[in-house]
Amino acid sequence: MSGRIIVSIEAPEWRKVQPDAEDVARRAARAALREGRPDTGPGGTELGIVLADDETLRRLNRDYRGHDRPTNVLAFEQSPPAASNAGACHLLGDVFVSLGAAAREAAEQNKRLADHLTHLVVHGVLHLCGDGHEAPGEAAGMEARERFILARLGVADPYEAIDAAPAG
Repeated sequence: MSGRIIVSIEAPEWRKVQPDAEDVARRAARAALREGRPDTGPGGTELGIVLADDETLRRLNRDYRGHDRPTNVLAFEQSPPAASNAGACHLLGDVFVSLGAAAREAAEQNKRLADHLTHLVVHGVLHLCGDGHEAPGEAAGMEARERFILARLGVADPYEAIDAAPAG
């Protein structure tokens, strides 16, 4: 898979709490792209990762999904490459991750922020590659792919604690 991964840190707090956030996000995206195998075309693939804050994710979640609350990760696909742009780079889309939500969830789940950031980026990139979890049966397949990618990156199964929790 050839291409470019552009990481933008829009919330400067990311640099304070996770100084290597850009590298962590890029590594996670590369691993997910290798496994997700998007149709890259001859020009390769380009995707963006935006490390933002709760307010940015709240606004995007409200404007594009109708949910007026912050969320941890959102993925926005680009349109398929036009036939007239044969040979051009395929713009896969953008993944936005909120520091506030990611940090809260990592603390609640007793995880390292770097590991949770890795999971959120992998999750978002898999969405851009066509994976989903809304239709029946989709969630199990997407979670299995996430587990596989994260294991290859040395990150513990993010669903293990959820799966082991007693039903209540």
